[in-house]
Amino acid sequence: MPERAPQPVDRQLPTDEARDLISLVRDIAQREIAPKAAEEEDAGRFPREVFTLLSESGLLGLPYDAEYGGGDQPYEVYLQVLEELAAARLTVGLGVSVHTLASYALAAYGTKEQQVEHLPAMLGGGLLGAYCLSEPASGSDAASLRTRAVREGDDWVITGTKAWITHGGIADFYTVMARTGEEGARGITAFLVPGDAAGLSGALPEKKMGMKGSPTAQVHLDGVRVGDDRRIGDEGQGFAIALSALDSGRLGIAACAIGVAQAALDAAVGYATDRRQFGKPIADFQGLRFMLADMATQIEAGRALYLSAARLRDAGRPFAKQAAMAKLHCTDTAMKVTTDAVQVLGGYGYTADFPVERYMREAKVLQIVEGTNQIQRMVIARHLAGPETR
Repeated sequence: MPERAPQPVDRQLPTDEARDLISLVRDIAQREIAPKAAEEEDAGRFPREVFTLLSESGLLGLPYDAEYGGGDQPYEVYLQVLEELAAARLTVGLGVSVHTLASYALAAYGTKEQQVEHLPAMLGGGLLGAYCLSEPASGSDAASLRTRAVREGDDWVITGTKAWITHGGIADFYTVMARTGEEGARGITAFLVPGDAAGLSGALPEKKMGMKGSPTAQVHLDGVRVGDDRRIGDEGQGFAIALSALDSGRLGIAACAIGVAQAALDAAVGYATDRRQFGKPIADFQGLRFMLADMATQIEAGRALYLSAARLRDAGRPFAKQAAMAKLHCTDTAMKVTTDAVQVLGGYGYTADFPVERYMREAKVLQIVEGTNQIQRMVIARHLAGPETR
């Protein structure tokens, strides 16, 4: 029986421009990303040339203003682009999401002068960004960060170590949260730090279970000096900026998770319709048919959830609770679907000859990054029942 090719996701897009955009992304994914994904992930190779191509194609600044080189696209469209990229290779989809996250502070809170000076290069000039909030001793408790920025005349001198930084050591710019005042959330300020700043260095990348092509590393700031013109927002506003960025970033993670899950489902359906046992395709057996049906249903539910949250964001309405729900549900779905895809392929699913074992390893990190799923449950519960009693 011939192998069944996966069918493109039938997307509900708001404009003809958005439909053309998705077609462009699918073409790039099929020609430039997917064919090399397995080999390059196994080798731990970061595809910088792909990000250069995405920048040249106008895909690194989609949700931002065209005035500064962005794409003027609603989040509803941007997230579906992320999903397509992540389905081809999570290193690319997540990398675009992190770059968008790193650009958010300046785009949303920067002065007009800062935006004119920096955003065009960040959004369409081939640059790649990183977002620096976590530290070795402050992950979920991000407000306890220790990296400090001290004012010296018109400059700030930043010293400390950031941890778990996607694109750490290779980024062209870093959005860095540093302590400038009192302990806790109100003493944190945001800074835009150039990647070639004196005193900034990246450690060796972490050795990870999956996403080996995406460098995750500590970033050391040893007396890094930046002008006050690179401070983003007011002094003490940095933690609020960081949380606002993460609300949007969590939607990016949700979309990437659904992309990985969709790729795993496509592989499972293709295998199940091709593989024959007892004289017929294994897809004819009810146990597998029900498994595939459940996988597809979970994916559709996740896609609807992240798009619903995106539409709230596009309408200027509160969406933090829905973003947390989307991140929680979509990443749990990715873990479940990729695990089931390995099961559908049986012994072959456990080998590197098929992509589902890679999808399963990659899905795990999505339950952890940009707020663990336990943190998402806390966020959702606070919206429902108020803050915890002290």
